[in-house]
Amino acid sequence: MWVLDLDLDFFLSDCCPLANRGERPSSGAATPWTEAAVVSFLENGLGLDPSRPIPGRITETHDGALGFWKERMDAGLLPRPFSVVHVDAHADLGIGKPGPGFVLNNVLGIPPKERDAFARYYAQKQLDEANYLLFALAFRWIDALTLVRDPFSRPDLPPFCEPDGEGYRPIRLCSFVSSLFAPQYGPEPSIPLTVYNDPAKVDIRTPFACMNLAISPRYAPKSADALIPVIARYMELV
Repeated sequence: MWVLDLDLDFFLSDCCPLANRGERPSSGAATPWTEAAVVSFLENGLGLDPSRPIPGRITETHDGALGFWKERMDAGLLPRPFSVVHVDAHADLGIGKPGPGFVLNNVLGIPPKERDAFARYYAQKQLDEANYLLFALAFRWIDALTLVRDPFSRPDLPPFCEPDGEGYRPIRLCSFVSSLFAPQYGPEPSIPLTVYNDPAKVDIRTPFACMNLAISPRYAPKSADALIPVIARYMELV
């Protein structure tokens, strides 16, 4: 079963410099897509239909997806694991601070069924909107990942996602800790990875069990908010 994971900052003419907390990038940093372009991408690239809205949620920051997904899993509405189409100008896999080290060296040492108590990672200031997807992989929630990026997306894929010459290699989180606990917890799963670097080439025709949209205010100018109701047409907000 597939989940559609959207970020508003994807629908911009460029990546904005990260704004200070409580602020938005300037209106001159990037221009939002036109409504027609957004509709064309959602309907022609992702197969969405406003007459068949998908259960969904809008969150302020992208790490809010974790709470939404867990809520759906706990209610029996989303299987574990599930597959994710991540549409975002950023990979959200841990490049930059706080980085992937905490996940690889701490989370992978926790029994898999206990890893997703993520309130403690917030308390430790290790989980945020730039690495939440890496946490979801470590929780063993995701069994396939598709990254839909823009041509202007910065090179923020961690080494375990980089192409090996023949395409993007499957993701398998690994560290000394994961190898140490493999006899108890089993090996970390191999997660197939597909990467699109051009929105015009996206043609994904899989039904989605649910979808979520992050506003990501530090990454998108206020003018981009006009696209929120456009995208919301394809959601049944829950």
